[in-house]
Amino acid sequence: MNLGFVTNLTILANAGGHGAERSFFEEVAKRWEAGQWGMYPIAVCLVFALAIMVERSFVLFGKASINKEAFLRGLKKHIYAGDLDKAINYVSGQKQTPLTQVIKAGLMNVPKGEEEVQAALDEASLRETPRIEARTGYLAMLGNAAMLAGLLGTVSGLIACFEAVANVNPADKATILANGISEAMNCTGFGLLTAIPAVVAFSILSGRATSIVNDINETSVAVLNLIVNNRDKFKNATVSASAGHDEE
Repeated sequence: MNLGFVTNLTILANAGGHGAERSFFEEVAKRWEAGQWGMYPIAVCLVFALAIMVERSFVLFGKASINKEAFLRGLKKHIYAGDLDKAINYVSGQKQTPLTQVIKAGLMNVPKGEEEVQAALDEASLRETPRIEARTGYLAMLGNAAMLAGLLGTVSGLIACFEAVANVNPADKATILANGISEAMNCTGFGLLTAIPAVVAFSILSGRATSIVNDINETSVAVLNLIVNNRDKFKNATVSASAGHDEE
């Protein structure tokens, strides 16, 4: 391969680079076209990964988030006072999160005894934990799938390059080689641009889900200990019909 052939490849690879600068969307469209069919499976991974990232971020950092220390401080006052109805209403009046749902389930069973409280807390935790961890694991799979799809597009482009060297007329060789290299590199780049955010988001969201589950377990144990330590105050406790409804 002589210097003139390399120069031709450079010119073809940079075709369209002169003149007015392209906008971001024009650049994306150009890269998409250069990547050919290999871009489509990566794009599918990207769409699903973005949807999961947005939905899980909204749930884990918004809907399921609560200040457990402040919540526990407020609950302690009612437990120390032995007022079960106020304790339940206090929990119901808080932001509805997996943590508050678990604690409420335990408080509703205080009149039945400590073992029933423990069982209710465990049952509610088992019910809420899968909801907290739902779909997060798919991000790791989608990240890996995007990288593999990018690799597949890269291999396809390299195959086109080798076929050009072996079977194509010398006059067309430079064009086909440039197109094959462009397909390979664009697929690789798009695959990495999809996979990296997906893998990073998986780590962040998994850590957040684990933190929420740990908060539930820690708070459940703390509330159970409070109930056990103040059992004498709840000997004749009952749950009124109005308990459990949000306070106005």
